[in-house]
Amino acid sequence: MVAQRAIYLPLGGAGEIGMNAYVYGYGKPDQERLILVDLGVTFPDMDGTPGVNLILPDITWLKERRDRLEAIFITHAHEDHVGAVGHFYEQLGVPIYARAFTSNIARRKLEEYGIGADAVKTVGAWPEKVKAGPFEVSFLPISHSIPESSALVLDCPDGRIVHTGDFKLDQTPLVGEAYDPALWAEVAKPGVKALVCDSTNVFSPHAGRSEATLGPDIEKLVSDATGMVVATTFASNVARVKTLAEAGDRAGRSICLLGRAMRRMIEASIETGVLTNFPNVIGPEDAVQMPRENVMLLVTGSQGERRAASAQLARGKYNGLVLKEGDTFLFSSKTIPGNERGVIRIINQFSELGVDVIDDSNGLYHVSGHANRPDLAAMHDIVNPQMVIPMHGEHRHLREHAKLAESKGRAGIVAVNGMMLNLSGNAPTVAEYVETGRTYLDGSVQIGAMDGVVRDRIRMALNGHVIVTVILDEEDEPLGDPWCDVMGLPAQGRGNAPLVDVLEADLSQFLGRAGAKTLTDDSKLEEGLRRTARQTTNDEIGKKPEVTVIVSRLG
Repeated sequence: MVAQRAIYLPLGGAGEIGMNAYVYGYGKPDQERLILVDLGVTFPDMDGTPGVNLILPDITWLKERRDRLEAIFITHAHEDHVGAVGHFYEQLGVPIYARAFTSNIARRKLEEYGIGADAVKTVGAWPEKVKAGPFEVSFLPISHSIPESSALVLDCPDGRIVHTGDFKLDQTPLVGEAYDPALWAEVAKPGVKALVCDSTNVFSPHAGRSEATLGPDIEKLVSDATGMVVATTFASNVARVKTLAEAGDRAGRSICLLGRAMRRMIEASIETGVLTNFPNVIGPEDAVQMPRENVMLLVTGSQGERRAASAQLARGKYNGLVLKEGDTFLFSSKTIPGNERGVIRIINQFSELGVDVIDDSNGLYHVSGHANRPDLAAMHDIVNPQMVIPMHGEHRHLREHAKLAESKGRAGIVAVNGMMLNLSGNAPTVAEYVETGRTYLDGSVQIGAMDGVVRDRIRMALNGHVIVTVILDEEDEPLGDPWCDVMGLPAQGRGNAPLVDVLEADLSQFLGRAGAKTLTDDSKLEEGLRRTARQTTNDEIGKKPEVTVIVSRLG
């Protein structure tokens, strides 16, 4: 008789930060009943994914087994955990379970695709349980930088698995539930098979700081400032937005929220009851009319996003509001690696306007939402699992986290996207490898990362594009000379002649030399014209462009 097993399979979020999607299963090999934990996105950049709107996990493996998928569980409402639910819901077609605040955000995303609110089921906190095939799932409150974050307690016939989601050990988070070590100890008491654990800050050596420690320094900064004060943070960090708003309110400033994401998060927090006593806010049309020293703007764009409110203010004006010399702009946030260029661009633009920019280099105005190394060790100790599976981190984070687990005598393993683990023994083992990758949302269409669309776009961006058009008559003879359209290339080459003229002359010579076998065969003709255009352009300007050949035949 074939033994049943518990499996863990990351499709995103293991070996990277973002795009979280984790599959758990229980049953006979290749017959396991499955659940999915989180379904998030990551964001493109102009260097590697130009023109792409969003990057989604490749869930082909899961779609091929959708008849075995029981449900989706969302740990919290950050985009890298919930952002893909709208894009994939119809392909998976199973219920989505989340707590109230996260449900609110998920429903808004599904509404954009015309999917009804009943697709999302709101669940209470531990000890409430959801039955999903062989799993019983509970949402265990944990603190993070967004309200109602939860770990998941996954009970199956093989034992208890705890999936932390993103977390920190904050007992005074200001908004949302505090970390309760007694509750966690109670959950761990029956014994935990595996702890699947956030690895983001494993290299940070000091214990994490509470959100509550920021208030005094932010209040002093705002009260001492002259002119208008503007602050940006992650829109989802509702506790931070509240701390900033209260600092402005106490300094006698009216609060104005700018940016759709900022307003949406505050509205969802109030609707679901996780945020109370938020200061009154005014609209931008009122802020424009008020003395500058009486206004505080809370804006989106802490990561340098080009279309966010902070970037538009840096470029000159947003909703009629203009920053001037003597105003203050605060980044109450950490710059995520990879976003430095956009943030520095905004800082320099504000500097040119005479605005004083304050970042978090001194550690006074931001604390991380993720557990640092000592906090991870404390989590290991309180849960005391047989094995630790690091997730939510780049490869170096996973490897260091596994070492931390092993230093205390616990089994650990580095499991990256596509590596299926068998959790049924006393230590995790690799069951098999699954092909996985990324899916791009390009405009309104999902394409595979290996489809070549983005690769061609990068090539055109780096090397330019030439379109060659040729017309042949009924006897397969050229009707006049070929002509070229050039994009993204210098107008003149080394010989100081127009590049188009040189190209057309060389292409005409090629056609004059071409024999009947070439002129009557479109593929040979196109290849010859393409090769000639690339060689001529390389000789003239040192680049081999992408070339499109259009052959038209009369008759």
